[in-house]
Amino acid sequence: MHPDPAAEYRGRLTHWRARFESLSATDARLAAARLIVFAATLALAFAAWRTTLSAWFLVVPVAAFGAIAVRHDVVIRARAAASALIGFYERGLARIEDRWIGTGRTGDQFRDASHPGADDLDLFGRGSLFELLSLARTRSGERAMASWLTAAAEPSIVTTRQAGVRELTAALDLREQLSLAPGLSGDAVHEAELLAWAEAPPALSPPWLRFAALALTALTLASLVTWYVTGVETLVYVAIAAQSAFALPYARKVERLLHVASGPARELSALSEALALLERESFTSAPLVALQTELRQSGVRSSVAIARLRRLSEMHDWQHNLIFTGVALLLMWSTHLAWALEAWRRRYGRHVRVWLRVVGDFEALASLSAYAYEHPADPFPELLPLEESAGTGRFEGFGLGHPLVPAARMTRNDVRLGPECQLLVVSGSNMSGKSTLLRTVGVNVVLAQAGAPVRAQSLRLSPLAVGATLRIQDSLQEGRSRFYAEISRISLLATMAAGRPPLLFLLDELFHGTNSHDRLVGAAGVLRTLLDRGAIGLVTTHDLALTAIVDALGPRAANVHFEDSFDGQDMHFDYLMKPGPVTKSNALALMRAVGLDVKEP
Repeated sequence: MHPDPAAEYRGRLTHWRARFESLSATDARLAAARLIVFAATLALAFAAWRTTLSAWFLVVPVAAFGAIAVRHDVVIRARAAASALIGFYERGLARIEDRWIGTGRTGDQFRDASHPGADDLDLFGRGSLFELLSLARTRSGERAMASWLTAAAEPSIVTTRQAGVRELTAALDLREQLSLAPGLSGDAVHEAELLAWAEAPPALSPPWLRFAALALTALTLASLVTWYVTGVETLVYVAIAAQSAFALPYARKVERLLHVASGPARELSALSEALALLERESFTSAPLVALQTELRQSGVRSSVAIARLRRLSEMHDWQHNLIFTGVALLLMWSTHLAWALEAWRRRYGRHVRVWLRVVGDFEALASLSAYAYEHPADPFPELLPLEESAGTGRFEGFGLGHPLVPAARMTRNDVRLGPECQLLVVSGSNMSGKSTLLRTVGVNVVLAQAGAPVRAQSLRLSPLAVGATLRIQDSLQEGRSRFYAEISRISLLATMAAGRPPLLFLLDELFHGTNSHDRLVGAAGVLRTLLDRGAIGLVTTHDLALTAIVDALGPRAANVHFEDSFDGQDMHFDYLMKPGPVTKSNALALMRAVGLDVKEP
């Protein structure tokens, strides 16, 4: 691993910017050269037409124009690659320097209001964990990344992913190449349509008709040879008539098959470079080796199979050439291509789903490896067997920080939860850091169980299901109040706590939408139920009466707090968690400072 990722990125960014400028200059020169040679060719052609100048003089400028055109195409593609890599490293530096918001894809399509914690922990949306982590350029890659963030994996799977991320962390050149996969983008592959095409039943049948078509075309070619040798035309007319009688009933179906196949061929071509990259690399970690093994199960290299489909699609495009149209009609070109496409689907169609998933998992691992590379101080967590906690969840984080908070403003805290202390009641004023602490714990659990490094000095945790009430809202459309939405979520969390893995609950201002008496009784009952079911968690409050819940719950709970101070003009926070309940409130002083007429009764 490079000791200074930012320096490495800046060095490569400087290289690719210089490369882009050089290629841009070459592009301009070649464009001018093409224009000059083209003009010279026209001038020579005019001279050959109007004078006795031999047309053979045109050979040199035509050949020169072709050579320049080929070279120009190479330069244009190299320039596009350099431009893409400039963007790749600019976005990487933005992530390292905490100015990445708005530079990546947000994953909004994966937002699910029914998920017990995704919105609360900012997993998707602008400035989300998904935007920070995901480098995926395919929908399958984005879907894999989203599923890893929203569904906790088994510890064995997490450990396996960690091995893959570790192996890819230093593979910066590989991530470069993956970012340059031609045509690869989040909108390039429409998975549902592609799979529907690949896995659809045969559209042409029975199979023996393909051999009949080949026999008829062979007969046509033989009749043409006979005509050339003997001068007898009759057999040619018979063969063409037989081909026409065979092909016409299937003409519409054949044309439809060829038209529909052009989209899948183009979309699979977008995946082929990523698949080829995975095939040709040598890996040792279990998840990457497993992905390579899955690709080999088709009996042929996936990139080779996709190249065959791409060639068939290109051969269909030949028919649009006026010169080739007559030959295509004579040889039943469309019919043979349609049968070849059906044969391709029959052999490889069932593997397309695997290819999509493999590319998705590969991109997700590459995304996490980029995060690991760019944040070398973030360690991988230690996953503990659930048995070590006697059925109760465990979370032991030291130096915890929030990965979405800029490092310059981030404050680290220690949080320990387990059989000895299952609950922390966090008190303090608004803006003091209570909600951020809950999100810090939750987001680090998500990172840990996705297989990524965590923003901490160290973290040990058992498998955990995460549920939160940090962003509960009312709904006018559904006629639900904020309080009803909150108790519905808490009912879901209580159900989750009864299952496995143990629940990590993150409850913000529990039941603050009701009166103090009902709030205290309800909170005590809910928290006792959750703890009895082996759950662990944190609950915030700025109501000092709720801190008394700790006394009712005994040693399973503890009070902690955040302090603030008011200097007469501004509030000041240190965002450091301290033991015990908060002992003072500056709310009245702050109200008076902004001009509110607040008096003691």
